Amino acid sequence: MLNLAGKNALVTGIANNRSIAWGIAQQLHKAGANLGVTYLPDEKGRFEKKVKELVEPLAPSIFLPCNVADDAQVGETFNAIAQQWGKIDILIHCLAFAGKEALSGDFSNVSRADFTQALEISTYSLTQLAAAAKPLMTEGGSIVTLTYLGGVKVIPNYNVMGIAKAGLEMSVRYLAAELGPNNIRVNAISAGPIRTLASSAVGGILDMIHHVEQVAPLRRTVTQMEVGNAAAFLCSDLASGITGQVLYVDAGYEIMGM
Repeated sequence: MLNLAGKNALVTGIANNRSIAWGIAQQLHKAGANLGVTYLPDEKGRFEKKVKELVEPLAPSIFLPCNVADDAQVGETFNAIAQQWGKIDILIHCLAFAGKEALSGDFSNVSRADFTQALEISTYSLTQLAAAAKPLMTEGGSIVTLTYLGGVKVIPNYNVMGIAKAGLEMSVRYLAAELGPNNIRVNAISAGPIRTLASSAVGGILDMIHHVEQVAPLRRTVTQMEVGNAAAFLCSDLASGITGQVLYVDAGYEIMGM
């Protein structure tokens, strides 16, 4: 049976109750994991308050700010985790960002600044957090990130994020090769389109969801909880032989040609 009792799981990227990270956090908690949650700090503390209230029923033992664009803060976050937990068993990476102007229009018009920002937040942050977690995964561990079909195929209004996700998927493979001797597994989940705060920046997201509902073998899209179930599986001993993989949780849409 799937059992994460005694495992320390750090979840990043929860923004609200529609976040895929929220679905993952709930399923990890249900499986018995001891949760830690990070949030994106802002000057008025709005994100902190919103996320803290949301995750309260899951009783996270760690609740810390972590802006991956700030190396010093990332270091402080993991130092605090080391002091309180001593070890990490599970790292959930659900971080991505690109400005709306970088997602629409001609891809060739993307600015250097927007391109750099998208890859820094959406791609590099996985390697950044994996490096910070590595010395704390003293008993092995599992790292799971979120990707999307737009990293391997052209999706309208996805543009620079497609490049970021392609880099993210390759990062999963390189990290899996590096960390495997330490019994640390690294995988990605490619979820179907879901209405989230992040996806709201993608033009035509509702049309994309409706298209998947018409074309996918299961004739529907997926839920945050279904992605959470897949993440819990990848983080458990049931997936002990799986690393460096992209698992599609998209109602089968990826297999279709038309």
